[in-house]
Amino acid sequence: MNETEFYTKLLALPNGANDVIYLGKRYLLRKETLLEGKLLKVYAQRLDTIDVVSGNYYPTMKGGMLKPCEMSDAKVIDFVLHATVL
Repeated sequence: MNETEFYTKLLALPNGANDVIYLGKRYLLRKETLLEGKLLKVYAQRLDTIDVVSGNYYPTMKGGMLKPCEMSDAKVIDFVLHATVL
């Protein structure tokens, strides 16, 4: 397992569906922990317009491997680091 700030914040997000605030906007975040913690999936959709943040994180591969879904790593990382659960 790795101990990066990203991984720590990702683990702290509750599983299931949660409302979060990111950059002053409200998103519906869905997080799943699968394969006994070897896969963490996040999908967030902004509620007032079309914006999505989506990715899969494998904490045990290569010290942590992020696979974003059709967006940059930076977008997913920034979202996880700065989203606040309501």
